[in-house]
Amino acid sequence: MAAIELPYLVRDRDRHGNVRYYVRVPGQKKVRLRGEPGSEAFMAQYHAARSGAADDKTRAAARPGSFRWLCQAYFGSHQFKALDASTKSWRRRALESACQKHGDKPVRLMESRHVRKLRDELADKPGAANQRLKAMKALFAWGVIEEPDIVKNNPTRDVKLISYKSDGHHTWTLEEVATFEEKYPIGTKARLAMALLLYTACRREDVVRLGRQHIRGGRIKFVQAKNEHRKPVEIDIPVHPDLAAAIAGADAGNLTFLITDYGKPFTVAGFGNRFREWCNAAGLPHCSAHGLRKATAARLAERGATPHEIMSITGHRSLDEVERYTRAAQQAKLADRAMGKL
Repeated sequence: MAAIELPYLVRDRDRHGNVRYYVRVPGQKKVRLRGEPGSEAFMAQYHAARSGAADDKTRAAARPGSFRWLCQAYFGSHQFKALDASTKSWRRRALESACQKHGDKPVRLMESRHVRKLRDELADKPGAANQRLKAMKALFAWGVIEEPDIVKNNPTRDVKLISYKSDGHHTWTLEEVATFEEKYPIGTKARLAMALLLYTACRREDVVRLGRQHIRGGRIKFVQAKNEHRKPVEIDIPVHPDLAAAIAGADAGNLTFLITDYGKPFTVAGFGNRFREWCNAAGLPHCSAHGLRKATAARLAERGATPHEIMSITGHRSLDEVERYTRAAQQAKLADRAMGKL
């Protein structure tokens, strides 16, 4: 199993050759992590150790009214705990990274110019800069209501996201799908994973939860993990013949089709790492799990599917994203017809 790589995670071996994992954040006590690396329990310990919630001494070190103190209060709030796992994960990472340099600063003195400074520290990575700002907006929106004695106003209100051009995750081509399938024939775990992603257009946090209980009467039905506790989206689509063949031919699990080498369900992060390894080994380092979701939407658009038809597969709640795929497909068809008239 490939070594898991996370910020501040260190490892050593005891005299019996067993690998031990620790979180070592500068200025904080080293914290031992137990369990299987990448598992849900392991990652929960990791995030707790990084946020300083692993021991009372570290919690006490956060001065009341400081930025770190507010972040820790937010992490312990009902509102934060009610978020889906992926949202909690990226918000926590974004806020913890800001705490590394600014955790001891008093919240009551924070102004818009300070928020812009925190955002612009990551200006060379605009995606990460915007995630930090989004997390801070959520933090202060919560703080002005739940901690009004500390958070007198919301300094993030008038701070805008950084505008930048990005094509996002690469959309797989038919040739790249064929390359992956040639490398991983039916019967392999990699092929099953690819088929689940491609023929359901699901996200990583969904694919690790799909199992036989979700298939009934030739259809696959599940609730998307994203926003499942706030605005759940139910997916009900036919099982594609190629997906049925991949499931039938693989040594799949029951409650979850995809299982680790230890016979346990994948975590979202663990699956992401493993799928990255599969893509790299197939000579497709630019391809990703999310790129298959985009590929499905693009193919549907190219075959004349309407935005609402695409949304019924992908589960998008807004037309904006899917209309981008249909516009691109229509542009290509219009260009073909126009060239034919030339």
